[in-house]
Order: sequence, then structure tokens, then C-alpha cells
Amino acid sequence: MSDAPVSRRQRPAKPALSREAIVGAAVALLRTEGLERLTMRRLAAVLDTGPASLYVYVRNTEALHAAVLDELLGTVDLDGGDLEGEGSWRERLHALLTSYTAVLVAFPSVARLSVFTRPSGPNYLRLLDTLLGLLAEGGLGPKQCAWGVDLLLLHATTIAAEHGTRRERPGAEEEDSDLVAALASVSADTHPQLYRAVHRGPDGITGGTGADRFAWAVDVLLDGFLASAGQDA
Repeated sequence: MSDAPVSRRQRPAKPALSREAIVGAAVALLRTEGLERLTMRRLAAVLDTGPASLYVYVRNTEALHAAVLDELLGTVDLDGGDLEGEGSWRERLHALLTSYTAVLVAFPSVARLSVFTRPSGPNYLRLLDTLLGLLAEGGLGPKQCAWGVDLLLLHATTIAAEHGTRRERPGAEEEDSDLVAALASVSADTHPQLYRAVHRGPDGITGGTGADRFAWAVDVLLDGFLASAGQDA
């Protein structure tokens, strides 16, 4: 086997760099190595180029992470899943937020990132536009729509960050079991309110599924928005 160097002319040409190619490679790297390894230097190595070349298309690592988040948001079902655009505005909004949460839960590190990152790509803008349209369809005014979207996304994002992180965290199930056992052991004499909450069955503090609780919280927020509709400026 010859050790002679290969001429540049004999090497296959590298694909041309573009923002789309960089973000696509970043998403692939996220899936295989996680967000912690998604740096400009590591991505440059994957793309067989220098980090300086990436800065032409992506301002910095934070902008890269925001672009990756926006790319993932492109998989959110904006049509309401099985509803396929049918159903009431509230049902479609529930389905959209459930899809959004599921996308983030699949990538806990991205879910944590999205708590304080504001993407500005086309998928995020499309998500905002769809949510605003659903709230407007429900009869909310401009302020309730604008501020309501912020609250709904904040709730869904933090739920995704919590559940996704606990799912990948060693010992989380044991912690949950310990808490359930501790709650079950409280005395009506020393913790009367907690005792009643624990022993209310499906409606108690440990009752209901995560999906039930998520849907209830969204409905509470929506009911609050509707109740304040007359206060819109």
C-alpha cells in the first residue's frame, strides 16, 4: 500500500457550505452526540472545514443552537394531529401544544435550552402565527393573543424540560417512588390538608396522568385568557 500523498485534484470535492447544510449537520450531530458536544469546532470537524468557515453562515454557538431548535420545531404538527385541521380551536390548540411538547421531550437538552432561547427562524415564526390564529379564533383580543402565546409556550417548554430531563436522569424513578411513599405515610393529624389531597384518588395530588395534568393546565390558562378578554386594550 503506497504512502504517497494524494493530490488535491484526486480528492473528491467537498460539498459546498451553506447555512442549510450546516444546520442539517448540526441536527445530525445533536442526535448522535447531544447538545453538549454541539460546538462550532466539533461541527467544523464533522464538515471537514475550519471553524472560521462556519462563522460566515452562523454568528456563534448560541445562534447555531437557536437554528437547531428552529429546525426541530419544523416537526411540530401544526394541523392538530389526527384532527387534520378540524375540530374546535381549543382542541386543535391542545393537539399542537402536545406535539410541541413531545418534540422537546425527545431532546431534553434542547428543551432546557428553549426555556431561555428565542429562535427567529421560519418554523418558530410559523408556530407563533398558528398559535395566534387559534387564540384569535377563540375570540381573544390582540393582547390576550400575544401574551397568551407567551404563557402557553412557557408552560409547555418547562414541562418538556422537566419531564425530558427526569427521563434521562439516573435515579429519577426511585425519587418518584420515595415521594409517593412519603405522601402515602402522612398523618391526618399532622398534615390534614396534604392527607386529604393524597387520599382523593384520581383527583388527588398523586392522581391523574401527566397528559391529564397538562391538558388541565392548558385549559386553566385558556379559561383565564377568555375571562380577561374584556380587559384588552
